[in-house]
Amino acid sequence: MKEKNKISIDSAIENLISIQPLLSKTFTRSLRAKTNLNPGSLYVLGVLIRHETLSMSEIGCKLSMPKPHVTSLVDKLIAEEMVERLYDPNDRRIVNVRITEKGLTDFNAIKFDISQELRHDLESLGNEEIEILSLASKQVKDILLKIIVEKSTCINSNCCKEE
Repeated sequence: MKEKNKISIDSAIENLISIQPLLSKTFTRSLRAKTNLNPGSLYVLGVLIRHETLSMSEIGCKLSMPKPHVTSLVDKLIAEEMVERLYDPNDRRIVNVRITEKGLTDFNAIKFDISQELRHDLESLGNEEIEILSLASKQVKDILLKIIVEKSTCINSNCCKEE
């Protein structure tokens, strides 16, 4: 590997490691003000919105979470009536999870509230900074999704391949 490429990779790693806590702090602060749900619960709701019905293992695969952690999150969401378990009529061992209408409504309201708070924060930036942030964040998202898709094709389970 060329030295310049190694420096660029090291720089990208350092930037990504630095970005995650900044984003987490911003979202967690907003989230705590809007709901008693934790980020993991919102991730579960988000993946169920995208995929409608999934098994516990599929949720775990898509979110890179161990199945016991997913089960704990789903149990809390069931208690809040935000998701429901669906048992396979042909095989009771298979349990799927689906978001409820309440879960969808609550998730969208939380997402809207957080978006409004972020909008307020970003409005303090100049037009050029907003354009740069918009382009850079889209590029980072696209590249990370590419990495995740490539990585998921190497995983033994094929539940994540259609991302």
